[in-house]
Amino acid sequence: MTRPAHRTRRTRSPRRMHMPRMTRAAGTSTALLLVLSAATACSSSSGDGSSSASGNASASGSASGKLSGTVTVFAAASLTESFTTLGERFEKAHPGTEVTFNFGGSDSLAAGITSGAPADVFASASPKTMKIVTDAGDAAGTPATFVRNQLEIATLPGNPDSISSLKDLTDSKLKVVLCDKEVPCGAAAQTALEAAGLKLTPVSYEQDVKSALTKVRLKEADAALVYKTDVHAAGDKVEGVDFPEAAEAVNDYPIALLKDAPNAGAAEAFIAYVRSDEGQRVLADAGFLTS
Repeated sequence: MTRPAHRTRRTRSPRRMHMPRMTRAAGTSTALLLVLSAATACSSSSGDGSSSASGNASASGSASGKLSGTVTVFAAASLTESFTTLGERFEKAHPGTEVTFNFGGSDSLAAGITSGAPADVFASASPKTMKIVTDAGDAAGTPATFVRNQLEIATLPGNPDSISSLKDLTDSKLKVVLCDKEVPCGAAAQTALEAAGLKLTPVSYEQDVKSALTKVRLKEADAALVYKTDVHAAGDKVEGVDFPEAAEAVNDYPIALLKDAPNAGAAEAFIAYVRSDEGQRVLADAGFLTS
């Protein structure tokens, strides 16, 4: 059921970090060279064979704390616009870094992570899909909720079918699209429908929220249940209709550093930026519910 997730921005292989080279003055004695080599070896590795603090610093920058290198973020499709903005601002604030995104359905992204796909950060559209990663032992620490999101009905511009409620979507004359039930937006839609006591047979189930919205934008569907943030991002290409049952299906979005993050230091800094006042303003402007 998984298909390739949407990728944005170029992806680079992580940079190889080299230990600093010592310069040697002419005429240095062999004995002194041996002493210097031993000192270097001791400082570059610890007794258990793992990297020392200075060695670990190379993953995110220099020992001085400057960040560098690529941060690979797996993020829910509904975060596409806001995280792209946050990535660009993070790079500007930290020259020498590059944030690369893999956007898609949270379940597909979680499956990729547990299968060994290299990534630094996972931002999911639901605690349930984050749990796939934590249960597999692939998260470092406890995931933190950074925003919430709520459903909205997306219709064609001008709402030509006069849709005003969730019940209107059950009209057999309408072509309605839902996200797949395993995807967070699909699970939220099912919760909202159950809260309203309604059953809905869509013309298709889509693998992520962007695909569901695209069906409406291309006039292949009359309406779709998507997130408010996606209606906001689509501008005048669709029209949004609020419905009260959406309050019963608000999704928490957790974010986590991954256990085998190639660039853990810069990844932690990116997570901190997402949760900062500035990061929260960007997300709120996109339509997310922030605390």
